[in-house]
Amino acid sequence: MLTYTALTTLPGKMRADALSEALEDLEPIPTGVGVFEIEGGKGIWEVGGYFLEEPDEIALALLSAAYGAHPFVVSKVPDQDWVAKVRRELPPVEAGRFFVYGSHDAQHLPEDRIGLLIEAAMAFGTGHHGTTLGCLRAFDRLLDQGHSFDKVLDLGCGTAVLAMAAARVGLNSVIASDIDPIAVEVAVVNVVANDLFGRVDCVQSIGFDAPALTTGAPFDLIFANILKGPLIDLAPDVALHLESGGMAILSGLLLEQADDIIATYKGQGVTLVEREDIGEWTALTMTRA
Repeated sequence: MLTYTALTTLPGKMRADALSEALEDLEPIPTGVGVFEIEGGKGIWEVGGYFLEEPDEIALALLSAAYGAHPFVVSKVPDQDWVAKVRRELPPVEAGRFFVYGSHDAQHLPEDRIGLLIEAAMAFGTGHHGTTLGCLRAFDRLLDQGHSFDKVLDLGCGTAVLAMAAARVGLNSVIASDIDPIAVEVAVVNVVANDLFGRVDCVQSIGFDAPALTTGAPFDLIFANILKGPLIDLAPDVALHLESGGMAILSGLLLEQADDIIATYKGQGVTLVEREDIGEWTALTMTRA
């Protein structure tokens, strides 16, 4: 069975939200509508609809014109078990002492590595993306350098792979937080699957609003693998909740975005220790003086 997608882009969140609402009223009715900010797109948003029947291209053209969007691109999508496909095609990830794998690769876990079981799922952070890989490698280097940590926060945790890495090396006070309740649910599933229940506390939080983050501070290690905009907005709070001498590993950043983040955090007393670029992405290791 074929399904269909109809995708467009336009500037501004308000216009994108309005277009998505109008798209929901289209005939045939879409089975789902999504609105996403394009990373590095400088305020450009993608609006997409998913259909079981071929959408009306004339109606789509009228919508795009009415909201100042680019013309919709309609594509046919073959019916496929995408999770199974991803499981087959995503190899394990090695990041220093850490080995991120799916259950289909459990037999390949080396005895001398710390295994982190992450299935292909809805939340971000399988370890294959340059940002997650960069954070794991930065954490691995800090451990090799003799750093030790008592209280760790994985801010914007996605799958909680970074929080679980901290728990796996023996850290007992680890919080994984995310603004998205679905991501928190996925994080809980992963924590249980990795036998870390009770060692990683998964909470929903907008920034540092959750009481667990307030009472847990100050943290001596904060992971924040999110996006440039939120990282800039959260800079004062990250500095406030980071212990003096504590470390922050920041990512979710394109190469050209790193300098803005470094300057913003320097203004909060959090300075660069190390930077690693992986492809078009970068991970920053920083410390609060």
